[in-house]
Amino acid sequence: MKVMAAVLQNRDSARPYHETRPLVIEELELDGPGNHEVLVEIKAAGLCHSDLSVIDGNRPRPLPMALGHEAAGIVKTVGAGVTDLAPGDHVVTVFVPSCGHCGPCAEGRPALCEPAAVANNAGTLIDGGHRLHRADGTPINHHLGVSAFADHAVVSRNSLVKVDRSLPFQHAALFGCAVLTGVGAAINSADIRPGQTVAVIGLGGVGLNSVLGALVAGAGQVIAVDLDDDKLAMAKSLGASEGFNPSDPECRDKIKALTSGGVDCAIEMAGSEKALELAYQITRRGGITVTGGLAHPDRKVSIQQVSLVAEERTLKGSYVGSCVPVRDVARYVSLFRQGRLPVDRLLSDTLTLDQINEGFERLAAGKAIRQVILFDTN
Repeated sequence: MKVMAAVLQNRDSARPYHETRPLVIEELELDGPGNHEVLVEIKAAGLCHSDLSVIDGNRPRPLPMALGHEAAGIVKTVGAGVTDLAPGDHVVTVFVPSCGHCGPCAEGRPALCEPAAVANNAGTLIDGGHRLHRADGTPINHHLGVSAFADHAVVSRNSLVKVDRSLPFQHAALFGCAVLTGVGAAINSADIRPGQTVAVIGLGGVGLNSVLGALVAGAGQVIAVDLDDDKLAMAKSLGASEGFNPSDPECRDKIKALTSGGVDCAIEMAGSEKALELAYQITRRGGITVTGGLAHPDRKVSIQQVSLVAEERTLKGSYVGSCVPVRDVARYVSLFRQGRLPVDRLLSDTLTLDQINEGFERLAAGKAIRQVILFDTN
C-alpha cells in the first residue's frame, strides 16, 4: 500500500529546521505484515529527542530513514502467528521490540533485548527486514522498529501494547516512550522510596515524567533542575518543591545545602555529560544517580572514582525506564486515569505531518515539552 511518511535523507541540515527542512514528506510503498507483524493505522505520534538526535547526528543511524517511534493507532490487519490482537484494537508502540528469548528478556529486562538492539541500530524490523520502499525499490530504514511519522506502519507484534479504546490517541502516544522512560526511571530504575529526596536534571517531556514518577513513588522532596525557567515553573506546578537553574554557579552548592549534603537520588534526563556530572555531584553519600539521557557516543563524563567506593555510590543507566511494557503501560495508564499521573499536561502542541520540521525546531530550541502529530482521527 502507499503511505505518506517523513523521511530523513541526510543529517547535515543546519538549523533552523523550519527553513532547512531535513524531513521530507514522501509517498512510500509499505509491504503488508509478515509473520508476527501488524499493520497499524497511526493516529498520533510524538516528537521526541530520540528522533531529534538522529536528525542532528547525536545518534548515528543508517539513512534514508523514516523517523518516529512514539505513537498510538488502530490495528488494521495482523500477520500470521498474531493471535492476541485483532483489527480495531487500539495500541501504543514501544521502541524496543523484545524477542522474549535472549538472555536479558529471560531475566525480565526486555528493554535490553539483544536482537532488538541489533535491529534498531541497523534500521530494520526485528527479523532483519524492511517493509518500507520508494517506488524504485530503494529500501527505507525503520526508526527503532516503528517509523511512526507516517499514516500507517508495519511493526513487530512485540512493538505494540494494547490499550483501552477510550484513551485519547494524543495521550496514548506518550505512554510508549516519554511516560515509560521518565516514570519508569523513577519507579523502576531508581526504586524511589517514600520520603526520599530526589532531583531531576533536564525537564523535557521525559524529565518532567520523571518528576511525576518521583511524586507517585512518594518522594518527600522533588527538586527540578533546568536551564529554562519556564520548564522550572512547569515542574513546580506539577508538584516539584524547588527549582534551580544550573547557569547559577552556586547551583550545586545550593542544592547540597538544601538537602543536608545531597539528594537520595538524582535523575539525569538532559543527555549532557555536564548534566550527568552535576547529577552525580549533588547525590549524597550512599545515594543513587540514574541517567536516561542519550548523549553523543563520543561524550564522556568525569567523576571522582574513589567516591564510588568510599561513599558507596551507585551510578546507573536506565533505558526505556527499565520497564516491562506489557506490565507498566497498563499501570501508568491506570495512574493517569486516577489523576495521579497527569501526563496530558505535558502536551505542548498538536501538529499536522507537514508541520514536522517546525515542530523539531521548537524541540531543538527547548521551546516545547511534548508535541504530537495528529493524523485523521475519524
